[in-house]
Amino acid sequence: METGLTILKLSFCISLVVVVACAQPQAPAPWNPSMGMRPGTCDRYECPAYTLVDTGYGFEIRMYDSAVWMSTAPIPAPSMTQATKTGFQRLLSYIKGNNKSKTKMNMTAPVMTQATPGKSIYTVSFYVAKKNQENPPRANGLHVKQWKPTYVAVRQVGGYVTDDVAKTEAAALMTSLTVVSNNGTVWIGAIEKSKGKSPEFLIADYNSPSTQTTARVNEILVPFNM
Repeated sequence: METGLTILKLSFCISLVVVVACAQPQAPAPWNPSMGMRPGTCDRYECPAYTLVDTGYGFEIRMYDSAVWMSTAPIPAPSMTQATKTGFQRLLSYIKGNNKSKTKMNMTAPVMTQATPGKSIYTVSFYVAKKNQENPPRANGLHVKQWKPTYVAVRQVGGYVTDDVAKTEAAALMTSLTVVSNNGTVWIGAIEKSKGKSPEFLIADYNSPSTQTTARVNEILVPFNM
């Protein structure tokens, strides 16, 4: 009798734990492969500098330093992945010396693709290495994009980022920003005030196409104003 009562109590406790766990509101899963993982590519190539402002469940808030990027003209394409390939080839040619001053430049990371929800037009950008920031070589079909110190919400993503993955992860980033962060801030308000409810987002690719899926680190970024 006592054994049966013990089993009954244990079953009740387990059921209660399950019910409580299921009742808790769930934010999107943390990013993959891990929160705050520094892309290994930045050990080999120069990456833009930033200060970590805040972290939360599935996101970081960063303040990027002023920086110069070289960008393509808007690329109409059936997919984000196709536009990124096209833009990357143009920018790779640019740093190899196909510019007006024939200047060769160091490779940097990441390759950044800007996507606008609902539109099939993309802009692809390279971060310009520090030694070329003050006077980046000009080139036909490319233009300089100046970043002032900029707040950016970031979510890391593993594997290969397809169009569907980019849309899903961008939506997950926006949802995660509705949760109170570690410093007590709900960042979604600042983003929606400055950029709207469906802001443009950036896909940062830190890896070459040959990098294995499990070793890849990508990021979804939403710049905003405070």
